[in-house]
Amino acid sequence: MAGALAGAGIVWQTPANPPEAQDYIFRNGRRYVRPYYFEFISHAKNRWAGKTIVDLFTDEFKGRPREYYVHAVKCGRLQVDEQMVHADYIVKSSQKISHFLHRHEPPVLGGNIVILQNEVDVVTVCKPASVPVHPCGQYRKNTVVGIMEAEHGLTPLFPVHRLDRLVSGLLIFAKSAERAECFRQQIEANLLQKEYVAKVVGVFPEGEQTVDANVNFNAREGRSTVEVSNGPGKALPSGKQACTKFQRICTDGNHSIVLCKPVTGRTHQIRVHLKHLGYPIANDELYVSGDFCPRSSKGTSIHRETSLACSLPSSEPDNSAEADLKFGIDPMCTNCPNLAPVGYDGDEEGLWLHCVRYTGPDWCYECPYPEWASLDNVSGKKMKPDVPPEN
Repeated sequence: MAGALAGAGIVWQTPANPPEAQDYIFRNGRRYVRPYYFEFISHAKNRWAGKTIVDLFTDEFKGRPREYYVHAVKCGRLQVDEQMVHADYIVKSSQKISHFLHRHEPPVLGGNIVILQNEVDVVTVCKPASVPVHPCGQYRKNTVVGIMEAEHGLTPLFPVHRLDRLVSGLLIFAKSAERAECFRQQIEANLLQKEYVAKVVGVFPEGEQTVDANVNFNAREGRSTVEVSNGPGKALPSGKQACTKFQRICTDGNHSIVLCKPVTGRTHQIRVHLKHLGYPIANDELYVSGDFCPRSSKGTSIHRETSLACSLPSSEPDNSAEADLKFGIDPMCTNCPNLAPVGYDGDEEGLWLHCVRYTGPDWCYECPYPEWASLDNVSGKKMKPDVPPEN
């Protein structure tokens, strides 16, 4: 990288740097990542061409104020084709743009990732709620893939299926691209059966309930809606075809534990289909009420004054940081001295939705039921189940 940064005594990480066990800090039931210096690399899209480097980042990456980007260019923390530029530099299509910053990852719940089965070419784990499966957005080390590499030395891992970040339960990884391709072919041939359990509001009806209704996911709002046909001659529903089968396991009169069998795999399919039936997941803030916070606005605003001087990181933690959380305070960082990034207060809990079983043509992997789905924990009293759990 450019000499202006090379002499700063900072070790800049890239995606090639593996996560390590000492990268994590556990506090108040949460897993944090020790903030680290990271080089974000992107290549200019056609629609970026013709903008100044400062205008580009101000418009496209709204998590930091314009003043920050002006100083980042001046200090060499925003570079084009590995060279320092001035604030009025006009970006051209396909140019390499590097953003060197002090990276703070959002916290996740602090539960261990339990390995269920570790075979020659497959490993299955019980994913804690709130942990993303693989690097995405602000998450890199605080992911199942990152933690498995840091704490168990298992890499590379190829996710066979996905679980939403707030969902817990069975997660299957192939250990090779060849085994992952085998799983992919089985998925495309509709040879897999998936089972989840959910804790929903109200007394769910007895007998199998099937929802066959299209799911339309709004990426900007981060939630799905159900689209159904209004009858002959009416406009066809938008969204993607989706089908889920439900069976009540037990109820206490206030809540029910429900077995969910998605036939298709749309975003938030189980959650929105349960809402469509009138029995949303009991702690699902996104679908229980009409109030929701668009995912794109989470953690994107700066709420404090920030010094943007071009200076070296402090060797001593700021007095406002907890004494046991040893990490350098970067004077340009819009998140320091906090451990988590701005907008993440660390009080997020997992959904009452848990993957318990995946079955293929000649294999079956299972995960234990979570505590909230125990027949003794629905209302604090033991109940006779409608459908006996299989594990």
